[in-house]
Amino acid sequence: MKIAKICAFAGALILSSVALAEGGGDRTFEKMMAANDLAMEKYAAKEGKSDPVVSSDAKDETGEM
Repeated sequence: MKIAKICAFAGALILSSVALAEGGGDRTFEKMMAANDLAMEKYAAKEGKSDPVVSSDAKDETGEM
């Protein structure tokens, strides 16, 4: 019984360290957003339109919050 408790405790420690480990999700999301921005710029240039404006950028330019 004591061995089972030790194994359960060790398993809980291992599981929690794996669950809380920082993954590559942030880097993947950043790469995805950079690729999306590049694709939008290329599309805008191809269609002869101005670069897309993000709504938060537009608010900053007008001085509104």
